[in-house]
Amino acid sequence: MLCWLVVVPATAWAAVRLAGLDRGPLVQALAFTPYAAGFSVLALALALALRRWWPAAVAALAAVALLGAVAPRALAAPQPVAAGPTVRLLTANLLAGVGDARTLVDLVRRHEVDVLTVQEFTPDAQAALDRLGLDRLLPHRQLNPQIGTPGSGVYSRWPITDAGIRHNLGGWGFSQAYGTVAVPGAPPVRVESAHPSAPYALDQVDAWREDLTAQPPATPDGGLQILAGDFNATLDHSPLRALLRTGYVDAADAAGEGLTGTWGPYDGDLIPPVTIDHVLVDRRIAVRSVRVLALPGSDHRPVLATLSLPTP
Repeated sequence: MLCWLVVVPATAWAAVRLAGLDRGPLVQALAFTPYAAGFSVLALALALALRRWWPAAVAALAAVALLGAVAPRALAAPQPVAAGPTVRLLTANLLAGVGDARTLVDLVRRHEVDVLTVQEFTPDAQAALDRLGLDRLLPHRQLNPQIGTPGSGVYSRWPITDAGIRHNLGGWGFSQAYGTVAVPGAPPVRVESAHPSAPYALDQVDAWREDLTAQPPATPDGGLQILAGDFNATLDHSPLRALLRTGYVDAADAAGEGLTGTWGPYDGDLIPPVTIDHVLVDRRIAVRSVRVLALPGSDHRPVLATLSLPTP
């Protein structure tokens, strides 16, 4: 009985994850699938230690399924040949503008960031960043500062054209600034600061799914695109996986950093870290490295991706 009490939850979790049954309260739960994968190994070990072979067999299937979904994120994947220029892209959720502006500008300066996307971007945050010199480091911009959480922005070292603001229709109504960045020696790249609604309550799950489904798909036969920001979803959520199948690659996953948490305990909440901030890049773009950094004042951690673009 003890074995089955441990094995059944792991097996149920594996079934929900593989079937893509992220509905209702399961949406929030699935964000913690990497922890469930670790638990499934413990369940298998317990069944084997007690020589309970049927529970062990079921536990083994659950462990294989969960580890098969999660473990590849810790392994770097082969990258496409991309002989164009290097672009360093940083994305950061500022927690309604509370994220420390000085730290963010220091990160841009220290890591020689070329493109910055921000979410929960406020007028006060914009003013503070400019006072600290961001306007000189990244002079080109498409910004939509808003009081509270809806604001977003894209900053760039290079000129931005075809810029605009897209508004998510569900939930919080987060905005997504976008623009086409003219990187010297490479094709134009459309960059968008992504911020779908959060599934923070059961009555918000439909809005969360609607916003994720409405994200711009990749255009493998067209121009290069990058979506970078707070997706409020992990790679264990089926709408995000569907978006990836249009022709994107998750940069952290490609670099073997896909299990590094980006949201959770960083503002004091006792929540295990989960990975909901992503840089999604066109499959023709090579991912050289990904680092998860720190931003005091925010409950998110910025993600820095070093990318190589193809040549024109």
